[in-house]
Amino acid sequence: MKIGSKKISGKRRAAYGVLVIAAISLGIWPLRSPAQQATPPAAPAAGASPQHPDAVEQAPKPIQARVELVNVPLTALNKQGMPVIDLNQDEFRVFEDGVEQKITHFERETSTPLRVGLILDTSNTARRQLSYEKDAGVEFVYQVLRNGGTKNQVFLQTFDATSSIVQDFTNDPEELQDKIQNLKSGGGKALYDAIYFACRTKMSKSGMPEEVRRILVVLSDGLDVQSQHTLDQAVSMARITETMVYTVGTAAYGYDNPGDKLLDDLSAETGGYPSFPLRESPGTDLETGYLSHGQIGDSSQNKGLGAETGRFSAERLVNLADALQVIGRDLDEEYTIGYKPIRDSLDGTYRSIKVVTSRRGVYLRWKPGYFATAAPVSE
Repeated sequence: MKIGSKKISGKRRAAYGVLVIAAISLGIWPLRSPAQQATPPAAPAAGASPQHPDAVEQAPKPIQARVELVNVPLTALNKQGMPVIDLNQDEFRVFEDGVEQKITHFERETSTPLRVGLILDTSNTARRQLSYEKDAGVEFVYQVLRNGGTKNQVFLQTFDATSSIVQDFTNDPEELQDKIQNLKSGGGKALYDAIYFACRTKMSKSGMPEEVRRILVVLSDGLDVQSQHTLDQAVSMARITETMVYTVGTAAYGYDNPGDKLLDDLSAETGGYPSFPLRESPGTDLETGYLSHGQIGDSSQNKGLGAETGRFSAERLVNLADALQVIGRDLDEEYTIGYKPIRDSLDGTYRSIKVVTSRRGVYLRWKPGYFATAAPVSE
């Protein structure tokens, strides 16, 4: 045996082995290789407390939380489309993913504050409709915020190729009126981006879903030519933020508009409903001042008969204003039912909701579902 360059005799070798065994038993002889001994232990990070030698590293425990209450705003209508406001709790049943839930909260003519986003199409193709949109928008704002001490709030957003928040959440109708009346038409058209942007940046921060009702009201012809997001992505973001989307079609009279179906789908998938106040022509004779597309067309003769003035313009404004008034009325006369879900873990899954009523001749619209997650929407 050698230590360094010196030889050790048999007797010394035996004595040396005894010393080594004794040192190991006393814990003073290192059991690491020379390479290991040469590497000093890593210093703890700045500000971190050193780990206790007896501490055992453990995986972090998963955070477990429960869904306390699911609120479901809903509207009840009769066959004529008028609100039914005398339903009782025992006339409703609610299902989550097909499983009936016990209703624990019921409110008629809900007092839950509204958080409303009014989105107006200011693209080049909406240039002719913009004046009608603005006037109808002003009427709608006054209806939602008609009480001076209201807890309701509205923000104003426009879109063309991009989206812009013209006025943040406010309960001041005068401030919104000024901003609406000063709007001008712009460039392209990115409808899906506008809805995605509104839900992600505004609705997600408008208060807890159980404390406010999140509503988007979109005035548009439903056409989209340059969004970075798809219709499905816009619907998904609306669902994540529990935002109900009400759409008001602004396509011209007498035109077959493919955007109408997109507006219909958008509302149906988010619990709102579509309105097409300009779908029916006010008339086709000289008295009304308008001949529908297909008879003369969008020609100088048609315009000369007053297609953009007089009664046609008045009816267009009235129809748009009426559509928004109906939305405002329905929001005032909603029910809210609440339940504690049987499957109450926050597992991130989407839960579909279905509400039925035992009263015959009554049709319901409700929030179609929610994501069971406590994680906020990322920027």
